[in-house]
Amino acid sequence: MTSLFEDAQSRLIEVMKYVTLSDDVVNRLKYPKKALSVSIPVRMDDGALRVFTGYRVQFDDTRGPTKGGIRFHPDVNLDEITSLSFWMTIKCAVVGLPFGGAKGGIKVTPKELSLLELERLSRGYIRAIADIIGPKRDIPAPDVYTNATIMGWMADEYYQIMREQLPAVITGKPVHLNGSLGRDSATGQGALFVLLQWLKAFELAPENTTIAIQGFGNAGFHFAKLAYELGFRIVALSDSKGGIVSNDDLNPQLVMNQKLADNTLKAMLYCDGSVCREAEFNVVSNEELLELNVDVLVLAALENQITEQNADKIRAKHILEIANGPISPEADEVLKRKGINVLPDVLVNAGGVTVSYFEWVQNRSGFYWDNSEINCRLKKIMDTEANNVFDLARQKKLSLRSAAYLHGINRISGAMTEHGTREYFQK
Repeated sequence: MTSLFEDAQSRLIEVMKYVTLSDDVVNRLKYPKKALSVSIPVRMDDGALRVFTGYRVQFDDTRGPTKGGIRFHPDVNLDEITSLSFWMTIKCAVVGLPFGGAKGGIKVTPKELSLLELERLSRGYIRAIADIIGPKRDIPAPDVYTNATIMGWMADEYYQIMREQLPAVITGKPVHLNGSLGRDSATGQGALFVLLQWLKAFELAPENTTIAIQGFGNAGFHFAKLAYELGFRIVALSDSKGGIVSNDDLNPQLVMNQKLADNTLKAMLYCDGSVCREAEFNVVSNEELLELNVDVLVLAALENQITEQNADKIRAKHILEIANGPISPEADEVLKRKGINVLPDVLVNAGGVTVSYFEWVQNRSGFYWDNSEINCRLKKIMDTEANNVFDLARQKKLSLRSAAYLHGINRISGAMTEHGTREYFQK
């Protein structure tokens, strides 16, 4: 069985057919620049001491300081974090940000911790990695099961260590703690901008386009809410516990209200003001949701949700990857043979890191933008880079994934080459 990092690296094989890269570039993209494993002792509320394992991987910093989120999840491991840092390297280059890629995580089930325990863990993680992060070195951000509050704790811990206010060290902070407007919705908003550009070629109007969404966390919810507001038909939603499918359009905001009320998607009583009604829906598993016959299947959960075991059952016409690595390389080949268009993660979910970049810029300049400015700047970048990838795919007759990788690697290769490669020194 191949590792997740081997799967991630295999994406480069197709790209190598269409670009001549120096051996120096190929070799440097095979290995992370730095991988740190740390132990984080935390005093629990009952007085016991637990030790958690954390990681921070900085894959490449040729194009700028490294950038990447921190996830809290029981399945976090070094292979996963290394893979995610590699994808971040490609992603930042695809949308032209002056960053390299990094990722971090702690092996923990956060729902089992009290808020005080979660704060101690968050601060302990920053104490453990403080020597390798900084506004000009490596800038963390939220990821799976982390949020603005946790980023605020982490930033505050870093300030105490450094004895100065350095808000640009971490992005995704609360707005009142020098965070950026628009950061919470950025990943979903960026994905929607990409989808809108893609659907232009198919003349698919939102009101005639059905969407099923696997993953109803922050990114999935904001994408669903924004798409619904534009008139797209949201017909199915799921989270880690299961999902719902409806003949009527689902209103994501009302579904989220109910989920927050009883922590499930199964009790569907829609309440809009003083009016409540039962929604007509069927309960489905995450696996069943993937196989629905819809126009767009949105993958906003975790890695490897579509594999060679279930790829042949997928019936959606287009797949939007908001999650990182939700389709295995083997499944990619099956979907390609079936004629299913896959809009890849390294382009689609880049809205989050783009607005994180905006936050970093605002923190360093001390000048802050309003929501309309954030949205306008995000739209310009996502529209431009999406069309660059789509045009490259058409010109080279590539899959959208290969085109996105080629687009990003061209930028990375250019930066590495400017430092001097074997070919330069053999002149």
